[in-house]
Amino acid sequence: MDLVNSFMNWVVPPASLVMLAFAWPALSFLNACEWLYNTYYSEDMEGKVVIITGASSGIGEQIAYEYAKRRANLVLVARREFRLIGISENARRMGATHVLTIAADVVKEEDCRRFVNETISLYGRLDHLVNTASLGHTFYFEEVTDTSVFPHFMDINFWGNVYPTYVALPYLHESNGKIVVNASVESWLPLPRMSLYSAAKAALVNFYETLRFEVGDDVGITIATHGWIGSEMTRGKFMLEEGAEMQWKEEREVHVSGGPVEEFAKLIVSGACRGDAYVRYPSWYDTFLLFRVFAPNVLRWTFRLLLATHGARRTSLVGTGRPIQEGAGRPLLEGPSPRKLTASPIASQQKME
Repeated sequence: MDLVNSFMNWVVPPASLVMLAFAWPALSFLNACEWLYNTYYSEDMEGKVVIITGASSGIGEQIAYEYAKRRANLVLVARREFRLIGISENARRMGATHVLTIAADVVKEEDCRRFVNETISLYGRLDHLVNTASLGHTFYFEEVTDTSVFPHFMDINFWGNVYPTYVALPYLHESNGKIVVNASVESWLPLPRMSLYSAAKAALVNFYETLRFEVGDDVGITIATHGWIGSEMTRGKFMLEEGAEMQWKEEREVHVSGGPVEEFAKLIVSGACRGDAYVRYPSWYDTFLLFRVFAPNVLRWTFRLLLATHGARRTSLVGTGRPIQEGAGRPLLEGPSPRKLTASPIASQQKME
């Protein structure tokens, strides 16, 4: 067996690259034809029912507006119900047939059952489930001393997608509906300060890739991955419902600018209606995938160079603006531990940085 594996290691990679090189023009032509066909016969959303989680801001809000322009019936879900009221009014003005707002926590299965059941009771069907609730961070892993924050990243970024999907899936089977997933390029592109977020998103993408095979053609799944997008998380917020800020606010070593959230939302909705398996924004990030597979050291050297040329880390606590002094040790997160605030769990945020 070792001899066979050694032989395959030498033969399969170059043979596959040669085959792909010859097949690339034909594959590109077939993909273009499929895109044109799906665009021409794109799903008409008028009168159909869409649940959008994490709809109180960022990508979720903009996706709601895009579906509203297509005259869909909307169910907007988020913890911050006061934000949903204004968004629902905007959606109605943009053309939404009917808008229902529900305050719920997507990391609780009972809440997910409640908003899905309310949707079915009101509309009798469900066509699209759009999961956008997400929570990011921009701190170095070794800086954290309050490990009680760790489960929240997995809860919101992973289970906050799995639970709504689990509850809604039987109704999506009935309507041959679609699931839209808000993932991120960090699921496969290693970026500093995003270790927990990247791990959760990688788990999320692999879950839906597996689910795609299990549900077959009955339910479409669109995985949307983004790079740096401007949103609330860009402003460094990791908030509890009362507004108690619990995340680091750090000066970035690498200065970047975010792209428009509106454009990404438009691409997501258009891709979902076409039945696209993937939506990428911006698409040039795919280039890094080649380096990840064939030259991973190049990525590692690049990140080390970028970080090294911008000096040492500088960190300040949210709301104080006071930098942590050198030699002071690893600082604690500001405020009480989220585990102790059982009455006010973390609000869903759209992480688009």
